Amino acid sequence: MTTLVTGGAGYIGTHSLVELHERGMPFVVIDNYSNSGAGSIAAVEKIIGTPVRILFGDIREKSFLQGVFDRLREEGRPITSVLHLAALKAVGESVREPLQYYENNVYGTLNLLDVMRKNDADHFVFSSSATVYGNPQYLPYDENHPIAPTNPYGNTKAMVEKVLTDVALANPKFRVVILRYFNPIGAHASGLIGEDPVGEPNNLFPYITRVAVRKLPELQVFGNDYATTDGTGVRDYLHVMDLAAAHALALELCASENIGVSVFNLGTGVGTSVLELVKAFENVSAQTVPLRIGPRRPGDVASMWADAALARARLGWSAKFGIEEMCRDGWRWQCTHPEGFGQR
Repeated sequence: MTTLVTGGAGYIGTHSLVELHERGMPFVVIDNYSNSGAGSIAAVEKIIGTPVRILFGDIREKSFLQGVFDRLREEGRPITSVLHLAALKAVGESVREPLQYYENNVYGTLNLLDVMRKNDADHFVFSSSATVYGNPQYLPYDENHPIAPTNPYGNTKAMVEKVLTDVALANPKFRVVILRYFNPIGAHASGLIGEDPVGEPNNLFPYITRVAVRKLPELQVFGNDYATTDGTGVRDYLHVMDLAAAHALALELCASENIGVSVFNLGTGVGTSVLELVKAFENVSAQTVPLRIGPRRPGDVASMWADAALARARLGWSAKFGIEEMCRDGWRWQCTHPEGFGQR
C-alpha cells in the first residue's frame, strides 16, 4: 500500500515526506520541478536516511500518471492513496496567467482523479487553501463560511473541491479529506529543508528572510491603514511541520473510516500582523529588517484567521508551534542556505 505524493519536491511536500517516513507510511513522489529541484529531495534523504523514490513528470500528462500506477503495481506496492500537493500557487501570477492556473490546478487534478478511478485508488487528501473563502463575512473562518474566492488561484481550489464532492457522491468508496491551509511558514528543525521560491518570493515570510540575508534591499508592506492593532494586515501563520502532521493524520483518517468528503481548516487560530511578524523575526534572528510602507494591494483583506476546532475534534490535530518557533526554524534554514537549494 503506497501513497502517491504529487508535488513532493516542493516546500510543503518535502516536509510532508519527512513526516510520512517518521510514521512508517510508504510513499512515492512525482514532481515536474516547476518550483523545486532535485536538491530538495536530496536534503530529505539526508534527514530520513534512505533514498526517496521520485518520478519526474507532469500531472497534465495522463499517460505519465498511468505509467506511475502501472509501475508501482508491477512492483507489488500499488498506489492506494494520493496526497495531492502539485499546484501553481501565486495569487498575483494567477491574475496575470489564469489559463495556466486552470490548466495545471484543475485539468491536472482531473487527470489524476481519472487515473485513480481506473486503478481503484480511493483515498485522496487535497491541498486546498483559505483563499477559497474570499472576503470574511465573519471571523474566525470556520468550514461553513461561504465560498467566494476573489482571484483565479482561489477559484481553481474551489473548483477542485466541488469536483471532489461530485466524485465522492458518484463513488461511495471514494474518501476525501480537503485541507484548507492558512499561511504555512518556517522550516524543518534540522535546517536542511525550507522554503526556496523561484525568483522573488510571493509570500511574506521568505521575503522577510531574504531581506535579512541582504538578498533583497527592503520589505515592502502593503498598507498600514487597516482596522487592525497596528494598521497592517493580520494573518494566521502555521508552522510547516504542523501542516505536515495534518497530512499524515488525514491519510490515516481516510484509511480508518468511510468519511465521504471531510473539510478541515488548518491554522493556529491566532492572528499576527505584518509588523508583529517582522518584530518576532527580528527578536529571534537579531537582525534588522528594513521596510517601506506602501499602498494597499488590490484584493487584500484586513484580517483572516482560522477556527480549527473541527480539525482538533475529527483529525486529532492542533498546531504545536508558535510564531517564535516558526521564525527560528525559518531563519535557521535561510542562514544555512542563503542560496536555497542551489542549482535547479
